[in-house]
Amino acid sequence: MTQSSRRPSPAETITRAIIDRLEAGVRPWVRPWRSCAAQGRPLRANGEPYRGMNTFWLWLAAEQCGYRSRHWMTYRQAQTLGGQVRAGEQAQFAIFYKAYSKQVDSSEHPGELVDEHRRVKRSYAVFNADQIDALPSDFYPEPLSLVPPGDQLDPRAQRFVDCLPARLRTGGDRAYYDLRADLITMPPVEQFDARAAWAATLAHEAGHYAAPRIMLHGCAERQISANQPCGGSA
Repeated sequence: MTQSSRRPSPAETITRAIIDRLEAGVRPWVRPWRSCAAQGRPLRANGEPYRGMNTFWLWLAAEQCGYRSRHWMTYRQAQTLGGQVRAGEQAQFAIFYKAYSKQVDSSEHPGELVDEHRRVKRSYAVFNADQIDALPSDFYPEPLSLVPPGDQLDPRAQRFVDCLPARLRTGGDRAYYDLRADLITMPPVEQFDARAAWAATLAHEAGHYAAPRIMLHGCAERQISANQPCGGSA
């Protein structure tokens, strides 16, 4: 007997994403940098703001993927605007909801018309403008530059940054340490209010970078003292 592979509903996907973020201890509304995508409600291809759950969901999707543009559109809309979704880009979904009434024959009084209330809810695929090439320039945000002119790190903080052995990648709207890639990703310093806030965030991620190395070092010391492998007795 084969097990069915039912795709999760939009509601299940959104709920799971929220739970995952909370379990990871991530509160995207409390962070020392700014995202262009978070400077207003997500926008449709025609510039109309999304409403309801779409607003929250596309905010979350933009934050997770590091998108900076507020604009979302379907594949066909992108082509109509002269753009092309890049190969391999993954779509998100938006939700269409509509309530309406329709006159139908009454089941209690044949021949009499009554209003029947109906609801339509479906999802459809959308792409962020950051995933699309050759759109008009209005769809791409201007780079942020929040750091005041002349702002410099404290010399000790600068030495810490210069001596940090971790590999560092700059880009997107997320700060995190990728254990599998052994890589720290940081938003551009220009998205922070001050270089000190950028350095403090980098130091936090450096803690995640250092944790497995500290654990491995401690395990090695125990192995030497107990003359047994880290996983336990042989």
